[in-house]
Amino acid sequence: MYSTLPPALAELISNSYDADASKVTLIFHEKDGKPDLIEVIDDGQGMTADDVQDRFLVIGRNRRKKDGDNPTKIHKRLPIGKKGLGKLALFGLAKTIIIKTRREGKECEFKLDWKDLISSSGVYNPKTISFDKATAESNGTIIRLLNLKRTSAFDTEGLANSLSKLFIVDQNFIIALESPRGEHLAVDNARRYSQLKTQFEWDAEALIPAGSDYQGKISGKIYTAETPIPPSSGLRGITLFSRGKMVNAPEYFSSSTSSHFYQYVTGWLSVDFIDLIEEDVISTNRQAINWEHDEMSKLRKVLSEMISQVNNEWRVKRKEMKDKELHDKTGIDTQKWLLTLPEDVRGHTNKIVEALGGEDALQTFTPVIKALHKIIPEYPLLHWRHLHDKLRDRIKSHYESRQYGQAADEGTKIYCELIRKLTGLNEDGTELTGSCFGGKAPRIEVADLSHDTGRNMQKGQEALSRGLIEGFRNPLSHAPMDSVIPATFSELDCLNILSLISYLLARLDNAKIVSAKN
Repeated sequence: MYSTLPPALAELISNSYDADASKVTLIFHEKDGKPDLIEVIDDGQGMTADDVQDRFLVIGRNRRKKDGDNPTKIHKRLPIGKKGLGKLALFGLAKTIIIKTRREGKECEFKLDWKDLISSSGVYNPKTISFDKATAESNGTIIRLLNLKRTSAFDTEGLANSLSKLFIVDQNFIIALESPRGEHLAVDNARRYSQLKTQFEWDAEALIPAGSDYQGKISGKIYTAETPIPPSSGLRGITLFSRGKMVNAPEYFSSSTSSHFYQYVTGWLSVDFIDLIEEDVISTNRQAINWEHDEMSKLRKVLSEMISQVNNEWRVKRKEMKDKELHDKTGIDTQKWLLTLPEDVRGHTNKIVEALGGEDALQTFTPVIKALHKIIPEYPLLHWRHLHDKLRDRIKSHYESRQYGQAADEGTKIYCELIRKLTGLNEDGTELTGSCFGGKAPRIEVADLSHDTGRNMQKGQEALSRGLIEGFRNPLSHAPMDSVIPATFSELDCLNILSLISYLLARLDNAKIVSAKN
């Protein structure tokens, strides 16, 4: 458990926390580039001679059963320590330990030696350096670790990062490291996720299911990163803490973790209430909780639901962000665009956009998405942008709300209105179109009538205009629109009518207006 620095040092830090310290400092010394000494200094309450003999030196002493689970005097902390095994962390790091502790004007100093301990028969007696010595120094404890087992140089930055994953630190408890080169590093909550570029954040309280027994019992933050979290970081998943110290290594609380979402999620949750459960559900190395316990099984289910909700919201947030980025790069509002497409086209187009607009592909495929938009523009059945200007702007509200029957009906009225304005005629229906385009003296000449092509185009304008009136407008004029559309005229019929009107209007753009002859 304590053969590596982070968990062993974490136990010493926990002791300082339980001693009501405001600050604990870990100082690392090297000699000729190799580890030489580790000092752990705190300003906690320290120990009396009796405390050393009857509490500290007793292996496996359950402090909560012996002393009660009571808050400390100054910072009102509930104790982290429980099993009485943390002191063994000292021998996980060094063969010689010197402990100097002061309380209420008295100082005790003693030395623990690994060789002497394992060679002793029965009771082991540490070497006393000072006993109840009067001192003017304030309360606190200094632990010096000598004859270190470690041979490689200290990586204090890495240690600070590792320790930040093991504790939730508040303003009343400062954890500081000093490197062999005199560099000062803080172990705090910000450091825990400083290696990641977080993208979204959730408060745990808002994720607890309504009516759950865990309302007010779970707090913390859940984050998702912009890019997949490296497995080597030790941050994939949610870490559980109780009383400020890790009790469950990062995980997802779900049996199914195949979604790529799980590569992005991290965070921490404080579940202090589990320390109050009569049965000990926290493993000795504080890496896992006993999820077989009935209460812990219920907790796991709730945590799984919370992570599932984050998963769903993350997908929505990512899509919104990706759509915005896509809009910024291409000028295309993808959601609005896709909503204008027929359902069968929309599904396939969306798959292509999703593939091309992925976070790693967007920069490369932006031109491709623009090209796709040109091939499949908004309202592709009609090519909205190619409708005649005099028609498009005036039927826009009907068209965008998919009221194609109203749009086509309005379009025929716009067409008749325009030719009345051009000619000054007051007729309506086929009388109007006949007077404008038919006969030997039409009021509007849409082509040069001196040759067959022009005369045929003129006849076509009259015939198509008559067909528009007789085949579409008149049926709509003699029955409620909802009884004719879509029963008689389908959505596609109405779109085709709009195309016809657009064509007829285009013929008028360069038409010759003939004055009435007396």
